[in-house]
Amino acid sequence: MKAKKYFAAAAGAALAISLAACSGEGAGSEEESTTGATTGTESTESSAPSEGGLVGVAMPTQTSERWIADGDAVKAGLEEAGYEVDLQFANDDIPTQGQQVDQMITNGAEALIIAAIDGTALASQLDAAAAAGIPVISYDRLIRDSENVDFYVTFDNYQVGVQQATSLLVGLGVLDKDGNETGETGPFNVELFAGSPDDNNATFFWNGAIDTLQPYLDAGTLVVPSGQTDFEQAAILRWQQETAQKRMEDLLTGTYVGTDMTVDGVLSPYDGLSRGIITALQNNGYEGTVTDGFPAVSGQDAEIASVKLIADDVQFATIFKDTRKLAAQAITATEAYLEGTEPEANNTTDYDNGVKVVPSFLLESDIVYADNIESLLVDSGYWTAEEVASGVAE
Repeated sequence: MKAKKYFAAAAGAALAISLAACSGEGAGSEEESTTGATTGTESTESSAPSEGGLVGVAMPTQTSERWIADGDAVKAGLEEAGYEVDLQFANDDIPTQGQQVDQMITNGAEALIIAAIDGTALASQLDAAAAAGIPVISYDRLIRDSENVDFYVTFDNYQVGVQQATSLLVGLGVLDKDGNETGETGPFNVELFAGSPDDNNATFFWNGAIDTLQPYLDAGTLVVPSGQTDFEQAAILRWQQETAQKRMEDLLTGTYVGTDMTVDGVLSPYDGLSRGIITALQNNGYEGTVTDGFPAVSGQDAEIASVKLIADDVQFATIFKDTRKLAAQAITATEAYLEGTEPEANNTTDYDNGVKVVPSFLLESDIVYADNIESLLVDSGYWTAEEVASGVAE
């Protein structure tokens, strides 16, 4: 499994960072796999020494390779730092995740790291954690509508949306890769996709993207022939690839079939959605590569299947969020709380969960194009050249 390749690096980084936790220092700037991970309510047993106590780690799903990698990297780093870890994957089932967190609390977890399926569905669990004095770290997806969220570790999600839109504009030739306007005025036909409405990050991605695209929409450089420009119209529940494929097929049938219009580009906020969108386009007669005129499709998470498509000039770009750094930052925050200190936040204004502004630590992300796969992903050890060539995690 791919995640194993960087467990050691993540664990080493997490341990080094954890040593600085008391001083508040922070970390730097749809292939399914099951090896070493849990399903349902099965628990991962730790063989590491447990001097530091038990930490519960709740991840949303194993249907995305990034969440497997996140969960395993957090687990490895915590164990390296001397903690016992209960890692659970809920397979995108909200009641299952609630039960898993309940069990972690019952089993005596001293801290919880939670990547929520539905950011509004864990109120009773958070109340129980607060009553037991258990700090809760929200991991990448902000948990909403509760005062019992102590800290949030994530990427600058608004900026991720800006980068997604920027990559689309580069793919259309409106911008060059340095972000400079080329003078190209189109008009280009684009369609817009958004993430799951129960994921707080989805609105940050959308807002960053739309704020970036709006001047070009206003100027007529970009046109959305379907007219579906609202978040609610564009949202894909649970980030499901099949749902995105069906929506793209419906857009093509309802708007483009029987006309001389073609799709020039698609804003997609996640690689799984991107692959569904690309399949729908290919099934409806769009052929070849981006260089040949295939629509420019954005993405996110640098999943290996999509990195392969980018290398092959079929998907245009993705956003690389180095989850090794995210895992290390979650461990830093956990160490701080369990040692009686407060983790350092670099954002205390933007992440309002509906009840409180949650202190947050934001990490940076990068746009991946075909010509920087090697420098960003291979040279950093995230993927190997062989994995990029095959499109399969080893």
